[in-house]
Amino acid sequence: MTQHGLSDLDERLKRVSDLGDPLEVMNAIIDFEVFRPVPDRALKRSDRRKGGRPPFDPVLMFKY
Repeated sequence: MTQHGLSDLDERLKRVSDLGDPLEVMNAIIDFEVFRPVPDRALKRSDRRKGGRPPFDPVLMFKY
């Protein structure tokens, strides 16, 4: 079994991009920020004073 390195991932992502990554096309066409108010209202955020991991960006979660 071969262990893959970071450069392998970069090469693979470049190849997918060169072939026409549909996620890149969709990201260029759609302004996802117009959807931000919907998940911001729906998601309850915990009290950040207690510490912990910062929440993921809701638009990023919506996109993928």
